[in-house]
Amino acid sequence: MRTRLFAALVVLLAWFGITSAQAPPTELKGHTALVYNVAFSPDGKMLATAGFDNIVKLWDFPSGKELRELKGHTGPVYCVAFTPDGKTLASSSHDMTIRLSNVADGKLIREIKGHTGIVDSVAYSPDGKILASGSADKSVRLWNPEDGKEVKKLGEHTNSVYWVAFSPDGKTLASASADGLIKLWDVAGQKELKTLKGHDGAVTSVVFAPDNATLYSVGFDRLVHVWNVGTGMETKKFGPTTDDLYGVTFSRDGKQLATVGYGGNLTTWNLADGKPAFSKKLKSVAYCVAFTPDGKALVSGHDNQMVYVTSIGP
Repeated sequence: MRTRLFAALVVLLAWFGITSAQAPPTELKGHTALVYNVAFSPDGKMLATAGFDNIVKLWDFPSGKELRELKGHTGPVYCVAFTPDGKTLASSSHDMTIRLSNVADGKLIREIKGHTGIVDSVAYSPDGKILASGSADKSVRLWNPEDGKEVKKLGEHTNSVYWVAFSPDGKTLASASADGLIKLWDVAGQKELKTLKGHDGAVTSVVFAPDNATLYSVGFDRLVHVWNVGTGMETKKFGPTTDDLYGVTFSRDGKQLATVGYGGNLTTWNLADGKPAFSKKLKSVAYCVAFTPDGKALVSGHDNQMVYVTSIGP
């Protein structure tokens, strides 16, 4: 009787357009080494994870079912990035290469070579026509993803480049380095615009606000730094936190900022007053963080080979 009643209720709810949303699992198991980067596809239906087991994994979301493995790197994978159309995934590695793979079947499209050190970060421009990379060889480079050829070596930091990020309008590229500096680059002019100074220690990650005019950065000084892109001046700081910070990201609606750090702490920040809005300590060192498409949870990669999905509210 209960089974029939439940089935009837499901049908009734469906008739009125009410369906039960599938809740994501709280953890994804599959990698055999630490997980250094995570990225959602533009449509939010797929999650890519970069492992130090030399493998990229693609997961269905929110079910958490593993879809396929992308193999071919001969060293730890540091970063993954989807094209704006979601059809191609770029991955960068300790093996000094960037691999472009077809998301649908996992097959290699092309391998990009040119860096002489670990390729720590890759990012697609908003129109998908340019791929940027940052490397332990200290350089920031632009590539044509259609043929894999280098468009321009923009310049260098004095130490490893840990992260690169495009502004939402695609006009500016930011690079973060172990030298404690952030550089802003004119993408169309292919030249350096300015250097941002203020971090006391390595800068590990940066992200532009949706307004294109504000940049947020984190690093080993345990602070979130906020910058005016136009002037290159620091406008405020959030923190300090208890962690050396590795990752910073915005929710898709641009209303939430999250950070993650070496102590395993996930934090979301109130942008108005710079105070934590949510904080939770997880089981292991955390290297990366991304909001789920609905902004209700954070996905993070960890030293213990796990990917955690942490609810942050209704």
